[in-house]
Amino acid sequence: MNKHAKKHKRRKEEAKTAELQGIIHINMRAFGYVDVPDKEEDIEVPPELLNTALNGDTVIVVPKPKKRNGRIRGEVVEIVERAKTQFVGALEEEGGFIFVKPDDTRCYIDFILERSETENKELPMDQKVLVEMTRWTSSKKNPLAKIVEILGPAGTHETAMHSIVAGLGFNWNFPGEVEKQAHEIKEHAPTFFDSEIPKRRDMRGIRTFTIDPADAKDFDDAISVQNLPNGNIEIGVHIADVTAYLTPESPMDKEAQKRATSVYLVDRTIPMLPEVLSNDLCSLVPNEDRLAFSAIFEMNLEGEVFDRWFGETVIHSDRRFSYKEAQDILNANEGELYEELKTAETIAKALQRKRFAKGSIAFETDEIKFELDATGWPVRAFRKERLETMKMIEDLMLLANREVATWVAHQNKSRERDGVFVWRIHDTPKVDRIEELSLFLKVLGYTLPNQNGIVQAQDLNKLFKEIEGTPEQELIETATIRSMAKAIYSTKNVGHFGLAFDYYTHFTSPIRRYPDVMVHRIVKAHLAGKAPRGSQVYSWHERMCAQSSEREVSAMEAERDSVKMKQVEYLSQHIGEEFEGVITGIQDWGIFVEEATTMAEGLVRTSSLRDDIYELSDHGFRLIGTKKGKTLSLGDKVKVKLLRTDTEQKTIDWELLEKRED
Repeated sequence: MNKHAKKHKRRKEEAKTAELQGIIHINMRAFGYVDVPDKEEDIEVPPELLNTALNGDTVIVVPKPKKRNGRIRGEVVEIVERAKTQFVGALEEEGGFIFVKPDDTRCYIDFILERSETENKELPMDQKVLVEMTRWTSSKKNPLAKIVEILGPAGTHETAMHSIVAGLGFNWNFPGEVEKQAHEIKEHAPTFFDSEIPKRRDMRGIRTFTIDPADAKDFDDAISVQNLPNGNIEIGVHIADVTAYLTPESPMDKEAQKRATSVYLVDRTIPMLPEVLSNDLCSLVPNEDRLAFSAIFEMNLEGEVFDRWFGETVIHSDRRFSYKEAQDILNANEGELYEELKTAETIAKALQRKRFAKGSIAFETDEIKFELDATGWPVRAFRKERLETMKMIEDLMLLANREVATWVAHQNKSRERDGVFVWRIHDTPKVDRIEELSLFLKVLGYTLPNQNGIVQAQDLNKLFKEIEGTPEQELIETATIRSMAKAIYSTKNVGHFGLAFDYYTHFTSPIRRYPDVMVHRIVKAHLAGKAPRGSQVYSWHERMCAQSSEREVSAMEAERDSVKMKQVEYLSQHIGEEFEGVITGIQDWGIFVEEATTMAEGLVRTSSLRDDIYELSDHGFRLIGTKKGKTLSLGDKVKVKLLRTDTEQKTIDWELLEKRED
């Protein structure tokens, strides 16, 4: 082998050893960033080195020897797995080609329809479509695609909602075989229900109620309250018994696995289960007997649990409250089921105090809601009120989830080897994220104590109390949440950092979350003395945990996209008007400002700032003028004018008028 051949071989071997695998995230400027496990810093990939990688793909990247602006740069050399192959966009025609321009701004390339899709066909131009990418061999050419579904005319509310759901891989409708199964279950429900009653604990004589949003259609959970002769209180947390109707691996069960969650948009719910089950048979509607899977606790008013029971029940809800209706009764100290509501509230508050005393983090963020007209156009935007009854139900659900998880953990420990379970885990924050958060808070004038990036929950709660009522409260809470690890489903338990629970699961919402369905089945198996075990069972649950976590993220993205769309539509009626806002993000090319009332975030381009020449400073938390020394920092209150909106791209452009001084 000659000298040049040896050198080439050595370089090839060196490149192979340098290969790293991770998930690539691509921004609107087509720059990719690869998160590599066990690496503190992600790898930046410029557009010309993406080599057909798309946002969310699992890729193999080779780092380049030279850094750029202090960052490690790399090149994608292999696509290990596509995050998705279906995309939503509008049909357009140019130069004899029919192509689809994707709605997702992180998808930096257009899809050309295959010739078989266009020959001798009349295509509905300017319509939104869902396409499947069929072939993409080189980044120098556009990918080919075929039409999967025509979603509707661009610019309409219905098409927009459909596009959001389809673009994130959720089905708008259920397959025919699933609908058929649902109606067969409905047909046989009365006979099945009668056969189940003798097998279950009958709770129909105890005062029971549900508390949900005013517009809720599916009722997962109900609460029962009764005083016991020994002076203690029995609190029942009754959960819709979905698994009584949902046969494992049936067409409906497989579809529920695929969806993993219901999707909540601004004006509708895309359910995990057909409405025959989600809104009817399983839903704990008032004045109807229903099958439930219950967690029943003997407690005192201080939130101490003396005894617990888990099992199948039959219940009868006496009243369906909205959160506001229940709150009004508690505020008035009188009304239907007042004593039961007051007892539940007292216990829930005691549980909350205990939780915070053990280090549970008090995360609370505002939520924007819209009033829509008949066409889906937003006519009013407002912040959702956070009522005490919401916190009450939340803490009672946390109680059930924690106690079920703790019981299963002890069941597993009492046997020779652990059985399978679905945990809801929240890992401790990464050191670099906390160090970055500390720098961010320092810029805003706050201190977060930490030891080499390790933070205590009590210090986070102390910070939240300090910022309560300040203009920067929402900004800091959002930044803190972003610094945390994501809560996920897992077969391996590491506890829940945010809640300060050693054991935690999701048990209380099987109508809208598939992990809860899995938990119900596992708990029922334990109660029958047949705890699920074995490598195949473990592998299946592990795979489903990962899939459910991924689908949860996509569902949240769909919800955010639908809200963002309505924020942009609402503001599009106010072009040229002035607004109060706060700076929520800074880049060298622009600053992001969130408007105070609608919580809509838009961009002030750095090039539009005429009063100084600004440069990024303080770890990216501040812009400093090089001539006059003016500053624009995260958390600054500002006055802006609305320049333009793009409802298709969901973008907002502001003009900065002035920085507000405290």
